[in-house]
Amino acid sequence: MDPGDPACDPASDPATRDPTGDPTAQSVPTGQDPLLFLQSLQMLWSTRELRQLREEAWRGFAALDDPLTSLLDMLDGSQGWRGRGPSLEAWVACELKRWLQTRPRPRPAQGSPGLKQLQARAVRVLAESPPSLVEPLVSIFQLQDADRSPLLAHIHRLHQEGRFKEDKVHLVERYVDSLPDLQQRLLALLDSWCQPGFDIRVVARWYPQVTSVRLERLSPRELSRQVLRLLERYGLDPALCPNMITQQHLAALRYLCHKRLVERSLSQESWAEHVQGLVGQNQWLQEQLLQLLTAHNDAAVVARCVLDLSLPTEQLPATVATELNRLRLQEGTTEAPFEDREDDHYQLPIAREDIHFLASWEALSRHQEELLQPGQVVGVDLEWKPSFCAGGRPRASLMQVAVEGRVFLLDLPKLLSPAGGPAPRAFSRLVSRLLSEPSVTKLGYGMAGDLRSLGASYPALAHAEKQLRGSLDLLQVHKQMRVVDMPAPGVDGARGPRGLSLLVQQVLGKPLDKTQQLSNWDRRPLGEGQLVYAATDAYCLLEVYWALCREPARFHLSGDLARSLRLGRSDRSRMQEPPRLQKALASPRQVPAEGVAIPEVRARAFRVVCDSMLQGLARSLRCLGVDVLVLGAGEDHRRAAEVARQEGRVILTSGLPYQKLRAQVGAGRCLSVDCSLRARQQAKAVLRHFNVRVTPADIFSRCQACNCDQYLKVSKDMMKQLVWLGSHPEGPSSTGDKTTQNEDERETGSAPEEAPGCGTYDPPCRWLEEADLRSRAPATLGNGTRLQLAGVPAGVLQRRALRHFYCCTGCGKVFWEGSHLGRVAAHFQEVLEGAPGSREPGQAPGPAGSSD
Repeated sequence: MDPGDPACDPASDPATRDPTGDPTAQSVPTGQDPLLFLQSLQMLWSTRELRQLREEAWRGFAALDDPLTSLLDMLDGSQGWRGRGPSLEAWVACELKRWLQTRPRPRPAQGSPGLKQLQARAVRVLAESPPSLVEPLVSIFQLQDADRSPLLAHIHRLHQEGRFKEDKVHLVERYVDSLPDLQQRLLALLDSWCQPGFDIRVVARWYPQVTSVRLERLSPRELSRQVLRLLERYGLDPALCPNMITQQHLAALRYLCHKRLVERSLSQESWAEHVQGLVGQNQWLQEQLLQLLTAHNDAAVVARCVLDLSLPTEQLPATVATELNRLRLQEGTTEAPFEDREDDHYQLPIAREDIHFLASWEALSRHQEELLQPGQVVGVDLEWKPSFCAGGRPRASLMQVAVEGRVFLLDLPKLLSPAGGPAPRAFSRLVSRLLSEPSVTKLGYGMAGDLRSLGASYPALAHAEKQLRGSLDLLQVHKQMRVVDMPAPGVDGARGPRGLSLLVQQVLGKPLDKTQQLSNWDRRPLGEGQLVYAATDAYCLLEVYWALCREPARFHLSGDLARSLRLGRSDRSRMQEPPRLQKALASPRQVPAEGVAIPEVRARAFRVVCDSMLQGLARSLRCLGVDVLVLGAGEDHRRAAEVARQEGRVILTSGLPYQKLRAQVGAGRCLSVDCSLRARQQAKAVLRHFNVRVTPADIFSRCQACNCDQYLKVSKDMMKQLVWLGSHPEGPSSTGDKTTQNEDERETGSAPEEAPGCGTYDPPCRWLEEADLRSRAPATLGNGTRLQLAGVPAGVLQRRALRHFYCCTGCGKVFWEGSHLGRVAAHFQEVLEGAPGSREPGQAPGPAGSSD
């Protein structure tokens, strides 16, 4: 563990006893100077010799006359803890907390003058301290039970200076932690703000002091998330918060309508069943559902939905009402035409009679030998009823096990009830034998998560994940294929396939039909479509595995896949890649199938054009200096090919036209991006695929909002004047000189964070001068760009260590140096040259010059 880790809770570390082994050991003379004691630990801290450091620290604590006062003396006399990174002082505070917990000794009584003085000093430290110091100081000085007036005074001062973050709701949570009545009243208050039609601006008028909070943070959707989290934390009944439940149901309706009407990946039967359960007789939800439906321009589909749910028809558009009347007169109405898409999807290659639904131990026991046959390969999958309400993950309902030529669907609720009975015990033993038998290769996709869900659903199978031997998770194999130039087109104009469906498409040619994925898997009997879907989900794992084994080179996998089989205990937190496949992952730079290395390109010389579905990827790449154009929402994909040819850009796409675009721009100039990845992961994959060299100087060299790479540097004095004029357009500032700070003064708060290997942010740009401004109120550049001064908090202007600002000449966005630089450098450390742990750590950062 890193010695600077602030999470030094004695419950997380068995070494809560005296590390010296002798509770009376005192190698340090008593009454020593706290600062000298801290200095004596500095060398061990710099070398990260944790065990020896802890021994010396605990000996020093025993030698101090008054450890609590000494800790405050150390903090007052040093500056190292004021930064954002790990500090020796924060580590000492955590260790002192542990040391005090292992040595019961008289503590100052709450309310005593001596403790009050210490608490007052501790509160002053808290006002400037990073998060790593908060918990140990609160515990050591018993601040949770202290008079809150000094703390409130400091919070007020921080708020006035713009340095207090109101979104730290954990302060409120801790306040009501041991008070059930206040917990319920807090939840009732938050829930009342979630009710339909409630205007949060009313609260802002009641409490003007919270007007600095962005009101969107208090939207019903955000509030309902907080209410749900607090319900789970306090273990209270969700029925206490009916408005939160209503907001959850509305969010679920939006999701289901998107799946049904936009993606077309949900059957009408399943959609109607889920929606009916969510809406019920709630008139407001019925109105919201009608609005969602009528926003869709397919009158036939909307009319079918209204008819299936018996929704009110008074507010329907004329076209939908006409179609609804036609449906009512028509008998035997057929399903919407987009339901029949067999030719577009992977088809189960075995006969229907080879799918066996087993709901009793007697029926299952006849197939034991077939399931446990040594040397075979089986596909394993799980299904459960989707949940759209408060609460944990629902119980697993079906377990699928596929062998060559057959699929067994195991009815888990039937086979595992009654709990503890002879039949359930026999079934549990069978599952354990199957999972632990190393000669039977178990295939899955995200298998660890499935087995955790299985264990959480049924205590008899709680150790399923730990018992796993001889498994291969195709999700890990799939990750090696994701940066390869392979298509991921959509289906019927919908969003492209993801996860297992994408893998099946890439390997077998067609994606899975997922229309039954969100159906009710607790229903018995299961529908025919559900049975076929469940069998297909498990059997496709076998066919994918066989295809990869036959042609590993075709899919850019090194070596024989069969030799990559991972044996032994499955533990995703320490999961190792298959030995021969691991080598491919270890190389950060991708090599084409022909074996010719891709030439390196500098980030600022790398130019791409993205479709409108990749906005997050575009921002991430711009953040690293890449020149990124994004198509508008209504622009045709052919525009991407036109721009790519004219400007020499690479096309990044997530949709159907991949093959056509690739044909228009040539090999290596078009990449299909996996939308199941997060934007940062997509960016790393793109950079590695095209061998893009990113240096610390490239970070924020380009505006994330508009792609412009031309900034102007603005002095703090001028920024204060422009902000003041923007809010007081009636006349010039008379207090501008009074607010000017001495540029040589040092900020007493936390300094701007420096990214590892990055230094401070200093892009090459000239200073903003009076001649550059067309007008000062509102502040407008000569090119007509208006500066976005409303986004500059008042507290930022008062930071003494902040010397200047930057503004984008393209969109007027204003920037200043802060912790974001360090976070970005940490997120992209593995692709950042010149940063610790990067792909070429020995190379120094490149110059921060302009792009080509």
